[in-house]
Amino acid sequence: MQSSTPDFSVEVEAIEGHCPAGERHAEEAMGARKIPVFSCEGPCIRGEIARLAANLVVREAPGLARACHAETFFVPHSGMARWVKDAERCIVIDGCFLKCHGRVLNKLIGAERVIHFDALPLHRKFSKVFLMDDVPEADRQEVARLVADRILATLRSEAQA
Repeated sequence: MQSSTPDFSVEVEAIEGHCPAGERHAEEAMGARKIPVFSCEGPCIRGEIARLAANLVVREAPGLARACHAETFFVPHSGMARWVKDAERCIVIDGCFLKCHGRVLNKLIGAERVIHFDALPLHRKFSKVFLMDDVPEADRQEVARLVADRILATLRSEAQA
């Protein structure tokens, strides 16, 4: 198995329409000039911790709002995609070193506008576990809290610099 690939693209089937709830959310976020926050979303425990941490970060840091990665990446005419592309910067919390969402965002809006966090070095747990259901809910929540606290501290520190 190869350990790296060159840049590549994925062809996505066309779609008509958009998500009405996503459109309202994006319009409100754009109007309030909120920074979009993405996270890993997979069934993997590392992705689940990133997702839980992102939700905590958004709840506790004014000026941030969650963005839908699927609508942003795969519905380019949507309000969600417009919000992300027009935002001054975006935050992404990936679950591991593969940085899947971060790599897409770097190409979509430019790496200089992406504030990237890899959750795994922030908690250093569960590197050998795949499924989130193999980790008790209380442990998931505890580790997500730890990751969120570290990200919030970094964001506060950068805002004061």
